[in-house]
Amino acid sequence: MTPPVDEAAIRKAVKILGSGGLVAIPTETVYGLAADADNRSAVEATFRVKGRPTNHPLIVHICGPEAIDAWAENVPPEARMLARAFWPGPLTMVLKKKPRCGFFVTGGQDTVALRCPSHPWAHALLKAFAGPNFRGLTAPSCNTFGRISPSRAEHVVEDLGVKPEGKLDFILDGGPCEFGIESTMINLSGGTPSILRHGVITREAIEAVLGTAVPDAGGDAPRASGRLKSHYAPKTKLEVLPRDHFLERAQELSSKGMRISVMAERLLLDALSAAGIPTVMAIEAPMHALEYGAALYENLHQLDHSAADRLLAQAVPNTADWAAVADRLGRASA
Repeated sequence: MTPPVDEAAIRKAVKILGSGGLVAIPTETVYGLAADADNRSAVEATFRVKGRPTNHPLIVHICGPEAIDAWAENVPPEARMLARAFWPGPLTMVLKKKPRCGFFVTGGQDTVALRCPSHPWAHALLKAFAGPNFRGLTAPSCNTFGRISPSRAEHVVEDLGVKPEGKLDFILDGGPCEFGIESTMINLSGGTPSILRHGVITREAIEAVLGTAVPDAGGDAPRASGRLKSHYAPKTKLEVLPRDHFLERAQELSSKGMRISVMAERLLLDALSAAGIPTVMAIEAPMHALEYGAALYENLHQLDHSAADRLLAQAVPNTADWAAVADRLGRASA
């Protein structure tokens, strides 16, 4: 449940960001670590706070389609079409950057990733922050690099925290994130549009707008957030297993004295119980992709806190609507 926008908190965040501070902000995907995208020292601080490699590009969050030309040049018509269809919303577009956008944002690349989030708190913040020059915010996920993304303010408090004990200047608590996994990312900086990262907005939805096939990006695509082999990972080792191997692997680990926590469909949880295989924590996995994605990081946080020696998750269906969830699980277990 998203609480009403706290205008006083928005004003406070704008002031902190304008003075070079760091603010955790809610989006419809995950909580972001926001900094003024024009402020090199502030942006570089986000890399230090996260422990993120500086060649790993950031997304610039903007107030709407009207801000695209402030950050990108040679903008293709496909970008306007997708912005009309999906913004504000969980779609990131990679375009050729304008000189305004520093290489400290783009990881040294000549492309910039732009997104206009739909979470009412983030949207209000960006509208208030933009000004006549359409200022934007870099906002990678607000967590230690490579670990589970935060879908609640509590995850941010636990991981990075607020000064003086923590690393952030302020947290905008806008409630739990609606979708829970990062935005779909599409490369529009070259010829044929291609998908860099799967998310809630599916390939089919994008193809319907563009009227053309949109393949996955190849090895020559720009570097982009969330594409490393290992990402979104709990501290406890996670294994993703097909239904047919799940019970066997659970039994094998249990017989070695390892404590396991699991996330699987109800039938598998019942089978574990019937087989007498003990679990520290057992979470019933949602059966629909959107519900699964919304709960994924929260569930991974809970499993990681369960004091188990190994985490087991049932593999999800190999279908288009599950592509984003399958991607996150694969990287979390890499």
